[in-house]
Amino acid sequence: MEYIERIVQSQRKFWNRGETRSLAYRIEALNKLEQVVKDWESKLLEGLYQDLRKADYEAYASEIGMVLAELEFAKKHLSRWSAPCKVPSVLPIFPAKSYIQKDPYGVVLIISPWNYPIQLALIPLISAIAGGNCVIIKPSEHSTASSSVLKGLIEAAFPEEYVTVIEGDVKVNTELLRQKFDYIFFTGSTQVGRIVMEAAAKHLTPVTLELGGKSPVIIISEEHLSLTARRIVWGKFLNAGQTCVAPDHIWVPEHLRDDLVRELGAQIQNLYGTAPLQSPDLPKIINENHFNRISRMLSCGTIAIGGERDLERCMIEPTVLVDITQQDFVMEEEIFGPVLPILTYSSLDALLLSLQQKPSPLALYLFGGNKADEEKVMRMLPSGGVCINDTVIQLSNPNLPFGGIGDSGIGTCHGKYGFDTFTHHRAVVRRGRLDLPVRYAPYGKKSLKKLKKMI
Repeated sequence: MEYIERIVQSQRKFWNRGETRSLAYRIEALNKLEQVVKDWESKLLEGLYQDLRKADYEAYASEIGMVLAELEFAKKHLSRWSAPCKVPSVLPIFPAKSYIQKDPYGVVLIISPWNYPIQLALIPLISAIAGGNCVIIKPSEHSTASSSVLKGLIEAAFPEEYVTVIEGDVKVNTELLRQKFDYIFFTGSTQVGRIVMEAAAKHLTPVTLELGGKSPVIIISEEHLSLTARRIVWGKFLNAGQTCVAPDHIWVPEHLRDDLVRELGAQIQNLYGTAPLQSPDLPKIINENHFNRISRMLSCGTIAIGGERDLERCMIEPTVLVDITQQDFVMEEEIFGPVLPILTYSSLDALLLSLQQKPSPLALYLFGGNKADEEKVMRMLPSGGVCINDTVIQLSNPNLPFGGIGDSGIGTCHGKYGFDTFTHHRAVVRRGRLDLPVRYAPYGKKSLKKLKKMI
């Protein structure tokens, strides 16, 4: 795969020319990307439908619209983000001026997943361009239609030596990870994230890993249970549950379980009708392998709602499981599909102690508690992010960092946090001509007492 090495070298040569460091060049590139995304909207929607059967409304809201919003936000704030940041100097280096300069890393690799194949490729790209980098995007081989459209879109917007898309399977990923990049941004599973980090370590390349995990919902009281169910159903079954921050499972007080199941059933019917597999708004599972993996989970516990499947169309209707234990298969790994287990608890304190033994999730969802309950849960359970009284919407605010902790990821993206990810914050000190003798040898006649006071 010599072409991969050739592209990396070509981008290195282009980046060394320094053109991408110009603020004007970056703004122009963001404007060009914005225009091409708008021009290619129908092709993007078609690709998303072919891969995931996403309705145009959902595809625009969760992919194209988020990309355009991120572009507008970056363009509006880029001048301020990229400006040198003055900081105070200290007495021992007087006279001097100190500041932080935001420098691009250079040639960066973005490995994007199949579940949101447009958004999760282009939002990191926006941050990388804003930071002044050259970029290679490796989209997933599972979302072939969207990846093909993405490649065409990028070719229409940028020359290969600046931004390009390289398609291919695991062999292409492996060859890309053999190359020396200045930064790697990966979105995907924890298992593959470990492989990416190991490969990056050989070149001491910094990484951002946007992973996932089993993001729990904790319901504390029956307050507004119908609204709670509606918001859980929306967040869980968006993209047929194939969302990294989707609610993975629910913890509910024992006495509320049946009421919650009843409300979840009503809300599933409101959103997807009495025959969800026929709903134009329910996406499909990406491929047969994932369909089979999710199907095996349906043997756990008792199916309270749903459970119907269509192998030919790779569709599984929204399904709620009860009588689940933490030892069941469905609780062993991230579900990443339209299956929602419900577990019960009798003591919030005991539940939190139990969850402390689990890997830190990408998201934590709380419903129905008072402020003291919320503070207790957040104090005791680390997570990438927290959303109280709703699900998934934390991604939509570009003023918030998005990222995991521990097994759910390293680093952050979105807005200024994405810009910071793709830039090195370089410390700069500019000294004046005045040169005080206090720091120079010989030290014998100098006062240690005065030195301590000065420092």
